[in-house]
Amino acid sequence: MKNRLDLNLQMVENILVDFLREEVHKVGFKKVVLGISGGIDSALVAYLAAKALGPENVLGIMMPYKSSSKESLDHGKLVIDSLGINSKLVEITPMVEPYFQMNPDMDGLRKGNRMARERMCILFDHSAKEKALVLGTSNKTEILLGYSTQFGDGASAINPIGDLYKTQVWELSRYMGIPSQLIDKKPSADLWEGQTDESELGFSYNLADEILVRLIDERYTPEEVIEEEFPEDIVKKVMKKILYSQYKRKLPVIAKISPRTIGREFRYPRDWGV
Repeated sequence: MKNRLDLNLQMVENILVDFLREEVHKVGFKKVVLGISGGIDSALVAYLAAKALGPENVLGIMMPYKSSSKESLDHGKLVIDSLGINSKLVEITPMVEPYFQMNPDMDGLRKGNRMARERMCILFDHSAKEKALVLGTSNKTEILLGYSTQFGDGASAINPIGDLYKTQVWELSRYMGIPSQLIDKKPSADLWEGQTDESELGFSYNLADEILVRLIDERYTPEEVIEEEFPEDIVKKVMKKILYSQYKRKLPVIAKISPRTIGREFRYPRDWGV
């Protein structure tokens, strides 16, 4: 029986490579810039971008904080070296630490959000400097669960992997020959020592994706998912995360005054002649 999350990997790779090439070129750009975290999502985007545009047109920026793991940095360098893309190391500690010292009551969530937004500021500054579009590296699982920072890692000009669930990211990464060290390690935002995505979420990506593909792609009700013997508490938790993070997936809501409001009637490519 075919798994709901199975992909035609060659077809998906071709679609995403063509998507990047077309979306970058049609708005007058030749180059892209992205953050290289040492994780699998940014690695996959880097591999796709290098194939679409050539490694000479890809800039990968590593942006560690003082508590970032050496493994993350090593894995980021491994991606950069294996592709031969341009790279830069920007240490963010001197940028964010003064703010942390001014706010000694900051918890891990606030600090993580501050770092994510600092990193995106750096990427968009280099976008202007290099005339390069910023690529997003958030996958579909993270986007649906709200597991991203608004105007931080959730910000970008274009995102080639935003319609791939996390387990599909792993699958396509294996197919494209990304080093196994990045695929096999526990996913982590590397915010503090020992932090992992799945421990923070409270469930595995494998379980989340099986639930999400039913809720989102197949339009199951939560009750129908539970009937398939998925844990009721996890299904409800996933559904709650989807509902409460919808604001992160939208442009700022604009109060309607005119006949054609941005984000409502004025929202299709034909509206601006594309």
